[in-house]
Amino acid sequence: MSPQGRFRRGRGSAGRILFFLFLFVLVGCAPEDADSPRGVEADDDVVRLVYVEWDSEIASTHVVKAVIEERLGLECELLPVTLTALWGSLAAGDQDATVAAWLPLQADQQARYGDRVVDLGPHLEGTRIGLAVPAHLPVDSIPELAGVVDRFNGKIIGIEPDAGLMRRTRRALAVYGLDGLRLISGSDSTMTTILEGAMAEDRWIVVTAWTPHWMFRRWDLRYLKDPKGVYGEGGAIHTLVRQGLREDHPRVYDFLSRFRWTVRDMEQVMLWMQEEGTSPEEAARRWIGANETQVDRWLDE
Repeated sequence: MSPQGRFRRGRGSAGRILFFLFLFVLVGCAPEDADSPRGVEADDDVVRLVYVEWDSEIASTHVVKAVIEERLGLECELLPVTLTALWGSLAAGDQDATVAAWLPLQADQQARYGDRVVDLGPHLEGTRIGLAVPAHLPVDSIPELAGVVDRFNGKIIGIEPDAGLMRRTRRALAVYGLDGLRLISGSDSTMTTILEGAMAEDRWIVVTAWTPHWMFRRWDLRYLKDPKGVYGEGGAIHTLVRQGLREDHPRVYDFLSRFRWTVRDMEQVMLWMQEEGTSPEEAARRWIGANETQVDRWLDE
């Protein structure tokens, strides 16, 4: 055989060896259970909660975290995300649960991801959304905003642009012909900061609003009437979990399936969160300490 032929044969053998080495590494790195909904192996002792950084969801998520850690004895991690990522991360199995699903407000996300998550039902009922103003202003309904655009500096102060409340508000601008008003995107925190300044200086302001929210207990605000029903009749906040959580964490699943509270409960936690030097963790632990009987019911104890 010629040296050239020996070279070609040696090169083929080396190629096969490299191929099998690559295959060995690939198989060794694959998940043990390819059918697992998580896709990536995770620490089974850690419960992962996902939420959107609205004050209402910060409050509820930290209460759930406190119960999981103090009463169930498990480590709990929190991940703040956008609204779309909230549903998507549960559908992919990357996160375990959320208590931040406003329905029917998040109907678009529900339609896209609903068949890949488990809905445990509402943990809070009696939600409401709309536009709110200081109670003393001589404006009673959304259509009346058209005549006082300049008093509001041509702005409606909003929150995150992908929120269902913002989608409804953009529709309200069109339905009521409010061409002179601009919807300003931001966050829950920036909205309430601007509102605080306006209330302190007695300035006219209109904000996107929802119940439950601590701002209704801090200031005298009221919703504007919505004669065309753009914002709907209200709804509830649901608990969602990933597929497979019941098998992986049965005690956590059972707790979340019984987790129920009221608008007033949530607003109390939110109010404590606004106190100087009080973290969401401290406010949540303060609440569960003051409501042990209710927490016992959640845990069936």
